[in-house]
Amino acid sequence: MKKNKLKKQLVITLLALLSSSLVFAQGAGAAGAATPASNETYNSLLANGLIFFAGLTMLGAVLALFHLLSMMIKVQQIKIYQEQGVEAYLEKVEKTNQEPWWKRQYKAWTNVVPVEKEDSVMLDHNYDGIRELDNSLPPWWVAMFYITIFLGVVFLAYYHVLGGPSQSDEYNAEMKVAEQAKAAFAATQANNIDEDNLEASADAKDLSIGQTIFSTNCVACHGAKGEGGVGPNLTDEFWIHGGGITNVFKTVKNGVPEKGMIAWSAQLKPADILKVSSYILTLQGTNPPNGKAPQGTKYIAEGEEAPADTTAVN
Repeated sequence: MKKNKLKKQLVITLLALLSSSLVFAQGAGAAGAATPASNETYNSLLANGLIFFAGLTMLGAVLALFHLLSMMIKVQQIKIYQEQGVEAYLEKVEKTNQEPWWKRQYKAWTNVVPVEKEDSVMLDHNYDGIRELDNSLPPWWVAMFYITIFLGVVFLAYYHVLGGPSQSDEYNAEMKVAEQAKAAFAATQANNIDEDNLEASADAKDLSIGQTIFSTNCVACHGAKGEGGVGPNLTDEFWIHGGGITNVFKTVKNGVPEKGMIAWSAQLKPADILKVSSYILTLQGTNPPNGKAPQGTKYIAEGEEAPADTTAVN
């Protein structure tokens, strides 16, 4: 009776700890709007309480497990006493005590009676024709049960004692990986550019890259500041092959072979052609010294009214 009473008290205590932890969690959530410092304190206390409760649960599970195994061994010995007599019982007890503990535990875990011999472990209990077997659990099931207990202890030790990453740390790491994947995808999409989806870039970084490309590949014909040379002046309002981002992009991409300008699509990616085209448009109206005379036709953007004379001197 005392043992049963003690067990009941232990169960009630564990349930009280669990309920108090849940109530405390609700209280911490309600008080979280007070101040960040108090919220952090509540969360810390809650985490420590849950760890303490988890440790008690683990300890109780391990103690119950060893108690169950010892009871299984005693039940086997009692069966021998009832079926084979005192001498066989004493012999079994002595032999069991001489065996290493791990061997005794292994026998208790794997002492499963095969199907053809289940009659020997059939109990007298009968519930509407359903009989009860006094057989051990399958070894694979027992092994999985022990493995989960072991993994639970490892999990508790790694994440709550040894400083393993918290859920927030794992979330931030996953978000960082996602941002990198997003950036990589955007980089691949940057080259899916054609004349149908163009928009001049105003980003300082893109324009800086465009200036570098221009300085490397275009100054020989158009001058260092776009003032013109072999090629036309790029700083005025007149264009031989059309102005605006779409026409400039087409000209750089396809070139003008009959006038000696190569098609840069063989050497530059579409994203780079867009950057250098955007940079060329920023040269409009800069009026550098020694500018070449205007050539071509004044570019009129859509929606603008054309002046009387739009033809430059060639």
